[in-house]
Amino acid sequence: MRITDILTPERMLCQVQATSKKRVFEYFSKLLASDSSLNSHEVFESLLGRECLGSTGLGKGIAIPHARVAQCHVTLAAFVQLECGIDYDAIDKQPVDLLFALMVPENSTAEHLEILAQLADMFSDAKFREKLRQAHDCVDKFKLLTEWQPTLTAP
Repeated sequence: MRITDILTPERMLCQVQATSKKRVFEYFSKLLASDSSLNSHEVFESLLGRECLGSTGLGKGIAIPHARVAQCHVTLAAFVQLECGIDYDAIDKQPVDLLFALMVPENSTAEHLEILAQLADMFSDAKFREKLRQAHDCVDKFKLLTEWQPTLTAP
């Protein structure tokens, strides 16, 4: 599955002012419920519930809040860039400013893991993270996210 299959420009926000995970999850709940069968309360509670199991903060200012939800019929993604990083209990204890959220159908375990692996690969690329942070607006960030290709390494 490609990012273009799950993310739309309408589900992106840039330079958002938020001071907590809960506030960011409120933004995500509105973005992910706006054009789907989900309601914002379901999205919020699902993200919060998953976060209670352990932080989705990967480090380097990145978090991938995600949840599998029975009411979700297709995988959906949303992206938020914060104006200032927030405390997120990330593995490296650094503030998080780039967040990519996923809502996945409850029975789509393999797809869920595949997308998480792709996102982890994408966000582990330091040059990509820098380009994403420096992009001027959500249009440019959307283009970067949807056109990203893994770097092939020589054997």
